[in-house]
Amino acid sequence: MEIGAYSFGDTQFDDNGEQVDTAGAIRNLHEAIVHADTVGLDYFGVGEHHTMSMPASSPGAVIAAAAGATKQIILGSGASIISTDDPVRVYQQFAIADAVSGGGRVEITAGRGSSVETFPLFGYDLAEYDEYYANKLDLLMALNDSPTAEVTWRGEHRPEIPGLAVVPRPVNGRLPIWLATGGNAGSSARAGKLGLPISYGIIGGAPHRFAPLAELYRRSAATAGHTRDDIKISVAALGLVAPTKKEALDRMYPGWHALNVEMGRLRGWPAPDKQAFLAQADAPGAYYVGDPDEVAERIVHLHGYMGHMRHFLQMDIGGLPQEHLIESITLLATEVTPRVQRLLAAK
Repeated sequence: MEIGAYSFGDTQFDDNGEQVDTAGAIRNLHEAIVHADTVGLDYFGVGEHHTMSMPASSPGAVIAAAAGATKQIILGSGASIISTDDPVRVYQQFAIADAVSGGGRVEITAGRGSSVETFPLFGYDLAEYDEYYANKLDLLMALNDSPTAEVTWRGEHRPEIPGLAVVPRPVNGRLPIWLATGGNAGSSARAGKLGLPISYGIIGGAPHRFAPLAELYRRSAATAGHTRDDIKISVAALGLVAPTKKEALDRMYPGWHALNVEMGRLRGWPAPDKQAFLAQADAPGAYYVGDPDEVAERIVHLHGYMGHMRHFLQMDIGGLPQEHLIESITLLATEVTPRVQRLLAAK
């Protein structure tokens, strides 16, 4: 089981409660990734959002910078919104990051667009949400599967590519490409049919309710004849690790509240409810908030339902102080990970 973290960047607040310095959020994110590598975390994902609170708008750029400053950690997008981006540019950016890393440490996770702000920002029609995604995912896979740098492709929503070079090529010839979903059955079936690994974003409810989707994914893959190592599952969730459960709750709640207030303004969400937060922060809720023992036990509990090979947490939300993020990453790598491995071995 790989254990990791992911982030969309996290903008801090000034003394008046105003968000400031999105550039500082990116510097903090870079520091966190380098620290995660130093303490031995397995994976770090950078997701794409375009808001003041979450300004990591170009995962490829962040990952390329981190690739040159790290030695062993796997780096991926969590996710790249390919519906509103050009798959050629996404692929080139990640191939460059792969080259900088030395090869074998960079992945792409392709998402449809939970960050709906990308549609008006880049001039796309949200009504064609799935059509964009299906077409551009096809191109992304064609780029990856091409045996040479010269790529030929034709489809909708983008001009054809008539045997043109797409460079650089990844060090090992191909990049791992994952499909991201928030729990859509069609996405699970699609990933299985295409033979792509799948990443479930579980940000609410009881995580074990995703077990039927994992089964649908594996069944779809088997029906399509996919039995290779790419048939695997990861889980992304919210969480925070601290020396005690109380410290973890006290540190995470203010940021959770601030983020939900902002997203409520953007997307019409209801006002945040502390009791709802506390319910999600205890088993069987979706927030992995607690001391190392509790977080490890809950990851292993979900593994019994999902059989996933990677579990990674978004911890820096709503202006979480950087020192709390750094401590949580340290505990995740040095305390949670060995506990998870011991519990899995005991099973």
